[in-house]
Amino acid sequence: MPCYNEQETVPIFFKTMEEINAKMPDHTINYFFVDDGSKDNTLAEMRQLNAQNPDRVHYLTFSRNFGKESALLAGLEAADGDLVAVMDVDLQDPPELLLTMLKGIEAGHDCVAARRVSRDGEPPIRSFFSRWFYKIINKISETPIVDGARDFRLMTRQVVDAILSVQEYNRFSKGIFGWVGFDTKYIEYKNVERVAGNTSWSFWGLLRYSLDGIVSFSEFPLSIASWVGFLSFFVSLIFLVFIIIRAALHGDPTPGWPSMVSIFLMIGGLQLFCLGIVGKYIGNIYLEVKNRPRYIIKEKK
Repeated sequence: MPCYNEQETVPIFFKTMEEINAKMPDHTINYFFVDDGSKDNTLAEMRQLNAQNPDRVHYLTFSRNFGKESALLAGLEAADGDLVAVMDVDLQDPPELLLTMLKGIEAGHDCVAARRVSRDGEPPIRSFFSRWFYKIINKISETPIVDGARDFRLMTRQVVDAILSVQEYNRFSKGIFGWVGFDTKYIEYKNVERVAGNTSWSFWGLLRYSLDGIVSFSEFPLSIASWVGFLSFFVSLIFLVFIIIRAALHGDPTPGWPSMVSIFLMIGGLQLFCLGIVGKYIGNIYLEVKNRPRYIIKEKK
């Protein structure tokens, strides 16, 4: 469970999960909380739960905020169970679905994941961009990413090991879950509001995360740069032919500077746009080559 400023939700989550655990007499749940550099008392709540249940409740805290992807990776690397679930502690991932997920695993599926089919309570602009993100990335990427799929899923040890074998620095878990394959069953559910506290995701943070996902699992933006350059060259040829014909038929009138400035600005903007696309990929390569650790653990229990 990756956590960032979740002091109110951690104890509620644990109490709810213990009720679910009581309904699974043949299984024991071990908890791995990952504190992603929280600024509130999230770590104190984790320490308290660990003190009360030292054999089943574990936590690790980062030296600073490294992001949810790093927290997910740290949790998966720490978890040692035969089955591993990824969840949020705000209870927007309904814990009771774990019972259905467990039945799916016992039926032979390698992974059972939750898929949100409604976005009630979510800002309309966020819902709009989320829907278009899934439409776009599934058009330009060979890796399937199911619309509305959550990180909330129950996986066998084989699936977890496959995910951990993907050691790229710029991680996009939704894409990695799809890329490793395996037999995955999706359980649909309607959106659930947070049980307490406020989300740490802003609109711009989600937009940047989406762009990282597109760059990580598609080379199509690089093709856009090439096609934009070709289109600009083709249009310039048409205008050149038009100017030559006009000069031959009507002489060479004095051109106006506004049109020239507009053309220069347009071409310059296209060049910067294409450079920006290429620069995004080069930036990701730069981060990969530096090979810095994806997170630094300050405390672990």
